[in-house]
Amino acid sequence: MYVSHISRKDAVTSPDAALTALPPVLPRGRRALALTALTLGGFAIGVQEFVTMGLLPNLAQGLLPTLYQASPAAADASAAHLVSAYAAGVVVGAPTIIAFTAKWPKKRLLLVMLSWLVVATAASALLPSFLPVMVARFLAGLPHGVYFGVATMLAAKIMGPGSQAKGVALVLNGLTIANVIGVPAVTWVGQHAGWRWAYGGVATLFALTLVSVWMTVPSFPGNPAASLRTELRAFRRRQVWLTIAMGAIGFGGFFAAYSFINPIATHIGGLRSATVPLVLVTAGIGMTLGNAIAGMTGDRHLAPTLFAGYGGVAVTLFAGFFLLHTGPGVFLWALLLGVFSQLVGPPAQSRLMNVAPGSETIAAASHHAAFNIGNSLGAFLGGVVVAAGFGFLSPLWVGLILVLIGIGIGTVSFGLDRHPVQH
Repeated sequence: MYVSHISRKDAVTSPDAALTALPPVLPRGRRALALTALTLGGFAIGVQEFVTMGLLPNLAQGLLPTLYQASPAAADASAAHLVSAYAAGVVVGAPTIIAFTAKWPKKRLLLVMLSWLVVATAASALLPSFLPVMVARFLAGLPHGVYFGVATMLAAKIMGPGSQAKGVALVLNGLTIANVIGVPAVTWVGQHAGWRWAYGGVATLFALTLVSVWMTVPSFPGNPAASLRTELRAFRRRQVWLTIAMGAIGFGGFFAAYSFINPIATHIGGLRSATVPLVLVTAGIGMTLGNAIAGMTGDRHLAPTLFAGYGGVAVTLFAGFFLLHTGPGVFLWALLLGVFSQLVGPPAQSRLMNVAPGSETIAAASHHAAFNIGNSLGAFLGGVVVAAGFGFLSPLWVGLILVLIGIGIGTVSFGLDRHPVQH
């Protein structure tokens, strides 16, 4: 997970926003309740995406007991496939569902996605063995990008002209709040009551969001001008694919390391398992700071902010070989990784929408898909080197390589802006 940002310009010029009738003016109290309901969904998704990483050893011990008894490291590496499965669901679901439901009324689509999230997350808590749980994690990831694409658009409409960006930012703030409060709290529950209770708690959050959205969010008609063809034409552009590749590979470097933050903190840093939620709080604070900085600088200084984020992640990953052997070093590393990782999200989403004019909706969904390709890729490759016996610091080398590749792809992409290829 990453935290994204949509500028006021993006919120206003989205095709769906332009073609759908403006909402009636809502009373201030009703508007606040509707926006809170949408933000609660962002909070729940943020918890769902990151809590697996905080509970990786618990999941390994509970779902792969024989392997865990023989080799905890190998079991942790295999359990990381649950992270990859969820991310793969986001990749498949975000552009596909939006493309095929472009004409749906947005509140109806949101309620369907929330119902889906309740069922899939509850299944993650209840299914008995590793493979069924992994399938459930994949299914739980499918609505992720769709929810954010639709919820941010509805928030913009609810806020009305002149305040759209505030509504969008409010929904997306649910992700950062999740990393500061929700993920550590649910991780603590999972450590003490069992990982199934953690997923059950997230399913409850989705159920509360479903009821809240149904009761408070106004209805809007669908977009009759939308079609599968108009949404998919974005993928005919070279720059779209370069930007997706930059996000997928580059941000994979963050997830290669962050997916193993629990065993890194305990096995390398010497911290107790009970301290891991505090490490996650620290990372969440860093993510909140990074998102705030990127929100202020990403529109006017898109490329510098983006490359500062990737460069900072690379430096932090390398510094981890020196910092992670002490408890204070673990906390400092988590803070820095959180800050720099979220410098990437806002300008990356703006970049993808800028290179896909006329298809901004599916571009926004593809942003979530691209970063979750990175989630899946990073967790998988990190698990490969850990399972091969190279230790819990080896994912840092994997992450560093992926980030450097991402920087290279970004350099090519922005270079084409200055020197476009002639046909």
